[in-house]
Amino acid sequence: MKRVIAPFAATAFLMLWAPAAAAQAKDTLPQGVTAEQIAQGRILFSGQGICMACHGADAKGIPNLGADLTDAEWLLGDGSVEAILKTVREGVGSDKSSTGTVMPPKGGSNLNDEQLRAVAAYVWSLSRTR
Repeated sequence: MKRVIAPFAATAFLMLWAPAAAAQAKDTLPQGVTAEQIAQGRILFSGQGICMACHGADAKGIPNLGADLTDAEWLLGDGSVEAILKTVREGVGSDKSSTGTVMPPKGGSNLNDEQLRAVAAYVWSLSRTR
């Protein structure tokens, strides 16, 4: 009998908890950023945006190439989505790069403004737990 009650109780708890957790996660996103946008940014990061070529598939960076994007250390800007977007849009000169390697504007990709914002939202999410 306990085996029947325990799964039911766990399911009931998850049904009550999940909406609250979703609302909390939504509340922690910066204004104008959605979970869907972050998901799209992840796809772009690994594909068309070619970000992983320098930052790695896990975004932890590649030595002497691209910086780690998963930690809370921001070399340029304050780590906000807008600051990340500015960095991605404008690129990074060798004098400001942690590796000495230049990051061209848009990371050398041909992403449009909406796609760049999605990538910035994804990069923002990498160093945060929600």
